Amino acid sequence: MDIKDIARPLDGAGVSAFLRSLPARPLLLGLGEARHFVAELGELRNELFRHLVEHEGYRSFAIESDCLRGLVVDDYVTTGAGTLDDAMERGFSHNFGTSPANRELVRWMRAYNERHDDKLRFFGFDGPMEYWAESPRQALTGLYDLLDGPLPRAVVSRETLDTLLGPDDRWSNEATARDPSQSIGRSEEAERLRLIADDLVALFDTQAPGLGAEDRERAALYARTAVGLLRFHYWLADASPERWTRLSALRDAMMAANLRAVAERGPALVFSHNLHLQRHKSLMAFGDEQLEWWSAGAIAATHLGDRYALLATAHGTIGDDAPPADTVEGVLSALPWDHSIVDARRLAEAGRELTPRVSHDFAYFPLDPAQLGRIDGIAFLKQVVKPD
Repeated sequence: MDIKDIARPLDGAGVSAFLRSLPARPLLLGLGEARHFVAELGELRNELFRHLVEHEGYRSFAIESDCLRGLVVDDYVTTGAGTLDDAMERGFSHNFGTSPANRELVRWMRAYNERHDDKLRFFGFDGPMEYWAESPRQALTGLYDLLDGPLPRAVVSRETLDTLLGPDDRWSNEATARDPSQSIGRSEEAERLRLIADDLVALFDTQAPGLGAEDRERAALYARTAVGLLRFHYWLADASPERWTRLSALRDAMMAANLRAVAERGPALVFSHNLHLQRHKSLMAFGDEQLEWWSAGAIAATHLGDRYALLATAHGTIGDDAPPADTVEGVLSALPWDHSIVDARRLAEAGRELTPRVSHDFAYFPLDPAQLGRIDGIAFLKQVVKPD
């Protein structure tokens, strides 16, 4: 098989052809990253999203960033509230607000919305966490305030809620990543807050018909974030060997819940690491441990079926690190285009004997040849500049 028979240039026309090849129109189109902060991929992603908006009816963009901070960016792109500088500073986690490609994307989405009534939406779909987690204050009090009235006050008074939450830095303590004894996730206050969160979520379910569409969307986000954060903090306080496997799985479960909410709005482009979007189990070395968990993409795909599609990214030469010829990346490097889109399932069916790449770039996660049949397509960049 000539590799060119199952590939084409990665541009707007290539993505449209890829979409037509799928068994169903996806509600979520995942564009995975093999590593973060690759400038060439960010620029290409922006070009593809513009094409999807202008030619394929896409109206939402979701990124692996704090779902609550993402509200700042969404407010800016939909209403013009604040400034671009403020949206980039306050609206992203994981240092993604410093990315020039992300800044250009937000700027373009705002400019588009100024000219069109059918607004583009921006979503963060990660939880409010790094290796530690933020306070559940914003989510819990936000849900409480949206429900307002005698019923939430019967669950807990606002004063008691604030007292139980206490100072935010008790929760967002970076030391909890390594030392579970530093976490307050199993304290008496945290245990009581988990019960309160459950009661408030149940109350939201009973009161949802009385809320407007925007308030329902916001309350649902607050509800799943509050519950997810309190679960995460509970397991941050765990000292068992399963601690980080459990935390990794909980984080991706929160991501998947947010992605399902995005999917309800219609087709969206989702940008995140391959590890979070792939359908097979994710594996990652973490110190002396080997973590294994089901990704957000795998969880979302169990609910969406073929309405979920994945373009996993792979890179050829990264700086001066060239892939061996018998790896997926080595085979794809023979393609004549700088950026290519490849039918991953047909590549898997070709039955070529390929070995996993071992990259000198520790932040690069190579494609597993054994899992090509579970990927819809590969977005391949032949050469990239290694980020600093």
